[in-house]
Amino acid sequence: MTSGASPAPRVRAAILDADPEAFDLRIDTSAHDGADTTVTVSVVHRGAEPCEAAVRVWIEIDDADDPWWMIPGVFYGENRLEGNDRLYPRFVPGASTAADHARFDSDEWHFRSDRTAVPAVFCWPASGRGGWALSAAPETGFGLTGLGFAGRSGTAVLAVTFPAREHPVTYYGDGDPREPLVERHRFAPGEQATVDVTLHELSADRHDYARVLRSLHARLSGDAPLRPWVGIAEAAELAAEGLLRWHYDPDPGILRETAGFDREISGQDGKPVDRQAMHVGWVSGIPWAYAMLRHSVRVDDAALGEAAARVIDFCTAELSPSGTLWGVWYRESGWTQSWTHHRRGLHSRTLGEATQFLARAAQLKGREDWAATARANLDVVVARQRADGNLGSIHHAETGEVLSWSGSAGLAWVAALADDGDPVRLAAAERAGRYYARFVHDEYLHGAPEDVDLAVTSEDGYVALMAYLALHRATGSAEWLDLARRAADFALTFRYVYDVTFAPGTLLAMYDFGTRGADQASASNQHLHAYGLICTREMLELAEATGDMHYRERALETLACFRQFVARFDGDFNAYRGMVTERYYQTECFQPKGMLLTLSHAWSAGVLLLGCEDALALPA
Repeated sequence: MTSGASPAPRVRAAILDADPEAFDLRIDTSAHDGADTTVTVSVVHRGAEPCEAAVRVWIEIDDADDPWWMIPGVFYGENRLEGNDRLYPRFVPGASTAADHARFDSDEWHFRSDRTAVPAVFCWPASGRGGWALSAAPETGFGLTGLGFAGRSGTAVLAVTFPAREHPVTYYGDGDPREPLVERHRFAPGEQATVDVTLHELSADRHDYARVLRSLHARLSGDAPLRPWVGIAEAAELAAEGLLRWHYDPDPGILRETAGFDREISGQDGKPVDRQAMHVGWVSGIPWAYAMLRHSVRVDDAALGEAAARVIDFCTAELSPSGTLWGVWYRESGWTQSWTHHRRGLHSRTLGEATQFLARAAQLKGREDWAATARANLDVVVARQRADGNLGSIHHAETGEVLSWSGSAGLAWVAALADDGDPVRLAAAERAGRYYARFVHDEYLHGAPEDVDLAVTSEDGYVALMAYLALHRATGSAEWLDLARRAADFALTFRYVYDVTFAPGTLLAMYDFGTRGADQASASNQHLHAYGLICTREMLELAEATGDMHYRERALETLACFRQFVARFDGDFNAYRGMVTERYYQTECFQPKGMLLTLSHAWSAGVLLLGCEDALALPA
C-alpha cells in the first residue's frame, strides 16, 4: 500500500435476484500498474433452467466516516448542498426511507454507466488517509454497467453491477423520482461468464483521481475513434453562418438565444419556439459576438463583423443602475435580472464572462468605448470585493448589494481582472484567486451556471481554468499554474472518454454520434454539451506552459467531437445549415436516450466558432 492509505478493503461478489446456490462464483485478483489490482469474477450457472440475475462486485472500506464520493460527471461529495433549490441525487447519512428518497436524499446510490463521463467510483474517508476507487468497462456482454456506493456505520462500500441498476430511485432531470432501473442478464443452463473490475489505490490528496482518469482515458479512448464531419475551417464557416442567419436579429441588434429546427410551426417561420431573449454572456451575447468578430477579421467578412459589433453595442448601451452590465434582455420587457431566485439579482459568472470577452473584443477592434465599459464593470465589482477576496456570486441590479457570497461563480471576474493589466485590478484578481483556491483544492467548484443554483457543474471547471491561467499569464507564478492545472483536471472529470452505444433507429445511432470528448453538463443537467470549447485557448496554453500535451489532446478531441452535428446543409438531421443544438441525450434524462434537442442555441454555435478560431490560431 502507498503511504497513508486506508487499510486494504475487503473484496466481495454476489449474485442478485436469483438463488445463489444455482451459481458458482470465484474471485481472482492480480496486481498491475503499481497501485491497481484487477478483480476477475467468474460465474457459472449450474441450474437446469434459464435464470435472470445480475452480478455485483464490491469493496468494503472500514473506518470510513464522512466519506467523500466521486462518480465523474454525476456525483461529487454530498453532491447537492442542502440549500440548493433544485432537486437531484444527494448523499445524506442515514437517509433510507421512502420520504427521503422522494427528496433525492439517500445514503446509497447506484447509477447506470452512460450517466458517467468515466465509468469509475471513488471514495476518500474523512480521516485524511488514502482512498479507493473501482472502475469497469461501461458496457459488457451483460449490457450497461452500473456504478454505486453506500456509506453506513463507518463503512463505505463501492460497487459495480452487471448489468446496470439504479437505486433507490432514478433521476430524470426534474424533481420527480422515477422507478429504479433493474436490469438482469438471462443466464442459460451451464453458461459461463467473467466480469473484470479494477481496484485503484489512491493517495490522501483527492486530486489523485486525475491520475486514474488519465489511465482510463488511455484504456478506453482507443475504442472510440474521433470522427468529425467537417474540418475546422469549415466548421467555423458553418457556425458563423448559423449565428448570422438564425440567431442575429438587427432589430434591435441581438443574438436570439434559440432558434427552432422546425421553421414551419404555426406557419410563423418558427417564431413561436424561438426564444426572443439575450443574456449579455453565457448562453448568448458578448462572448459569441466576439467569436463572430474573430471570424470576420480572419475571413474578411464585413457583414458578419458589423452584426457582431451591433450586438456588443446593444449590450453595452445601457448599464444597470448598479453600474454593471444587465443580465438578460427580453423583447417584451427589455433588460432585467439574471435567472436566479434572488429578486433583481445579476449573476457574477454571466457578468464576468461578458466583461472578459468585451475586453477582448475591444482589443481586437480598437474600440475604446468598449474597453472603458469593461473597465467600469471591473471597478464596480472590485469596490464590492470582500476583505477575504470573495467577489460575490449574485449582485443587486439597482443597489449593487451582494445578495449571495456562496459558491465559486465569482471566479468569472478573475480572468477579466487579471487580463486587464492594471495593478489595482490585478491585485484584486490575486486576492480572489487565493480565496477561491479552496474550492479547487476541495474538488468542489460549484455555482457557475444561472440555471442550476449551486450545483457542481462542468462550467465551474472552465471558469476556474480561465481564471487561474489568466493569473499565471499576468504574473508567471507557479501557484496559479498549479491551480489552473487542477481546475482543468476538474473540468475533465465531466468529459467522456468512451463512446456511448445508442439503440438502432435513434437519431444519434443513425448518425453514428461519438461521445468521446463531450462533456456532461452537470450533476443536475445530465446531458452532453459543448461549452468546454470556451476554454480551448486556455487548455492549449496550459499544455504549453506545463509541457503536458495531455491537455492539448483533450482540447482537440472536444473540438473534433463537436464538429459532428453542425448542420452542413438545409435539412441535415432535420436542421438548417449552420444550426447547432445544445443537448445530446446520452442517457435517460430529460428525453429518451439517443435523441437530440431540436433547437439551435446561440451559445452552441458561438462556442464552436470560438473553439475553431482558437485552434486555427495555432501554428500548423
